[in-house]
Formats: sequence, C-alpha cells, structure tokens
Amino acid sequence: MTAPPLSASPALGPLLARGALLSPFKRPRPGATFSGGRLVLPGLRVDLARLAAYERVCGFPTGDDALPITYPHVLGFPLAMRVMSGRAFPLPLLGLVHTSISLTRHRPLPATGTTYELAVHVDRLVPHRRGTEAVVVTGLREAGEVVWESESRYLARHRTDGEVPEPAPGSGEPPLPVAGPPLPVVDEWRLGADIGRRYGAVSGDRNPIHLSPLTARLFGFPRAIAHGMWTAARCLAAHGIPAAAHVAVDFRAAVLLPGTVAFAAQGGRFELRGTGGDGERVHVRGRVG
Repeated sequence: MTAPPLSASPALGPLLARGALLSPFKRPRPGATFSGGRLVLPGLRVDLARLAAYERVCGFPTGDDALPITYPHVLGFPLAMRVMSGRAFPLPLLGLVHTSISLTRHRPLPATGTTYELAVHVDRLVPHRRGTEAVVVTGLREAGEVVWESESRYLARHRTDGEVPEPAPGSGEPPLPVAGPPLPVVDEWRLGADIGRRYGAVSGDRNPIHLSPLTARLFGFPRAIAHGMWTAARCLAAHGIPAAAHVAVDFRAAVLLPGTVAFAAQGGRFELRGTGGDGERVHVRGRVG
C-alpha cells in the first residue's frame, strides 16, 4: 500500500529515536512476514552543498553536474527508516546490520536543472542463516522514467536452524559478489577515527556504533566502525563507474576506526581488505558491470 505523497524528506533523528524505543518490544523470529509501507517523495531537488560535502567525504570528484551512484541511497535512507522504525515493522531497528546492496544506474543523474521522484518500500523478509533479512527497494524517477534503483538487505540476528532454502528459479534474488582469484592491491588507506562522524554528518545516519568508541562498545564493538555505505562509496570512487552501471556490494566484516585497509581491484571486481596481521580479512567485496 502506498501512503500519501510526502511533502519533504523525514527527519532522521526522531525516526532513529522511535526505532530505538520500540526495538526492545520486537522479537524477531523465523517466518516473520512484512511487505509494503511504500513511501513516495515527489518534486525532490538535490541540495548541492550537501552533495559536495558527501563527495568530499567519500572521495568522489566535486563540481560535476552528476550524482555519484551511491548518493540516491542517502536520499532514500530517511524514507526507509520511516518504514522500519514503525510499529508494524516486525524487526527491531537497533542491531540491524546492512549486509549487501545492489545498485543500478540506467544513465547519468544530473544534480541541477531537474526534479526527481523518490520511492522506497520493504519488498519482503527473507530467511538468513543468522536470522531474517529485510529487503528494501529504492527507486529514483525523472519525468516518469526509472533512472536509478537499488536493493538493500538488513539483517536482524536471531536463533535459527542454520538452514536457508535456495532461491527459486526466477525469484529475482540477486547473486552477490563471489570470491575469485586474489585481487592485486591498488592502494592503502589510513582511516581516521572521525570518518564515522564525518559521514554521519553528510548522510544523516548517526548510528552510535559509528560515532565514538564509547557508544560503539555499548553494542559490542571495541571501537567505532565505518558505515558500510561509506566503505562502498569510497571503493567505487576509487574504482570508477560507467555512466550506466550495475554494482553489487557485499559487506562482510566491520572496519574498525581508526585503522588501515587495502583497496584491491582488477577488471570489474574490487575488495577492501585488512592489512598487517589482519591482511587476509575481507571487509567489503563487490563488482561493477
């Protein structure tokens, strides 16, 4: 069911607070179902100052009249949080882990001189060997034409039997990036302790696990961790993306801040790996086509 069109993007702070307050009352379990809650924001114009700040934090070139392939996710995130922080959504917002995203840009997305229609909905809940994943679909239209779309998966951990049925043929389940021959290291990045705060400022996603060691420890992390979507954007900025492209990214392990990571890439594949004694650990794996 589609709600009446929104007049403005929802404020993230109150939504995250509501989701946190309702989380203790939600008990995720196998077999939970949910679909719908489609939200539409018409007449969307891009805030150029916010876009430029996002580009600087993520490593994209500034000044181009085009949206980075990951930026519509930032625009759609408040709508997704409005759905997932609601009482009807069966998974607790606290503890949800972004496990993967697939992005399709059908053509360049101008930053000026146009308005977009943004639509977000939770398509379905699917079983995962560690719990249940919510599949969130986001679409961007210009003059009625779909110009960008994505599918994100968010995992709520709970007890399961550890078995997950194989997707049925034609079910539309997207294949995730798989391991192949080792990729050559292209660059090494030293990540400051403030990356989570800086990305939170430009994206609005101020989840406490990203902000400081103190707040991250409350959720079981020894230090603050980088946003998954920052790691994806940083990798894609370094890799380069065609004007029309499909991207799939699998978030495999948290990136602790501060820290050092190695960016490896070849052809359409890329990885973000640990360095030193943590050199075999893959944090992010993706492909571009």
